[in-house]
Amino acid sequence: MDRVHVIFRGKVQGVWFRANCQKKALELGLKGWVRNLPDGSVECIAEGPGKDLEELIDWCRNHQPVAKVTGVDTRWFSYGGEFDDFRIIR
Repeated sequence: MDRVHVIFRGKVQGVWFRANCQKKALELGLKGWVRNLPDGSVECIAEGPGKDLEELIDWCRNHQPVAKVTGVDTRWFSYGGEFDDFRIIR
């Protein structure tokens, strides 16, 4: 189990990015959260098996229906186990 902190940049706000990210994370059984940042990017912290976290990042980067991701910053951490579900933070 791992934890990843991701910042998605590009056209990622106002295009259902957070809702689609949440849906995919729940499909993969991941836990954590996603939120908009004031600079127009989207921040995500997720926990789960490393391969599933990589699948979430890839899906959000390349397969979001409307969003256009132009940059992704990732930082990996040890699993913390502090989340019960995957939420959208407003």
